[in-house]
Amino acid sequence: MSFFPEIEKVPLRVGVTGGIGSGKTSVCRVFGVLGIPVFYADVSAKIIMDNNDSLKNEINTVVGQNVYLDGTLNRPLLARLMYRDKKILEDINQLVHPLVFEDFTDWTCRQTSPYVIIEAAILFESGIHELIDKVITVIAPVEERIQRVMYRNKHSREQVIDIINNQMDDETKIKLSNYVVHNADDDMIIPVILDIHNDILSRIKTI
Repeated sequence: MSFFPEIEKVPLRVGVTGGIGSGKTSVCRVFGVLGIPVFYADVSAKIIMDNNDSLKNEINTVVGQNVYLDGTLNRPLLARLMYRDKKILEDINQLVHPLVFEDFTDWTCRQTSPYVIIEAAILFESGIHELIDKVITVIAPVEERIQRVMYRNKHSREQVIDIINNQMDDETKIKLSNYVVHNADDDMIIPVILDIHNDILSRIKTI
């Protein structure tokens, strides 16, 4: 069953994924400069989790406690509970992902560009890849990723490794992708992104 209604000229849908600290957002910013709209799945999920009262109740039921004590989501607490118990992680994802899918669908149908991008760390794990036409995977050396996230999020090394271990490995992502962007600290990503952009546009013209 398609999440997209039957309308004319729905933009081509391109997913950008990669493990934590790989630099997905930096890649998406370049596409944004090129005039391509970007939908950030994590931002959508946060907004939904903060404002959907029905979802709040369901999340509390899944974790067995109130993670909205002051009316806002205690994200560090929920993250600890999710990564300690994969069943909780799966159940929360099953609640949130369909709502993000709906948000992405509505957003996409309002765009007028030849293609759009959705940035999602768990593009494949969430099933979002079933909604899109092309996939770009961003990769970087694990140690660089760890250092980036430790600096950016103030996480411990152990916390970052735990997150990485709960995400799909790069090799599997690459096999399922149409394009790969290498984003080590000494890599030049702009020429690669320009090539991908031009390739996508050329393919759209032949559709």
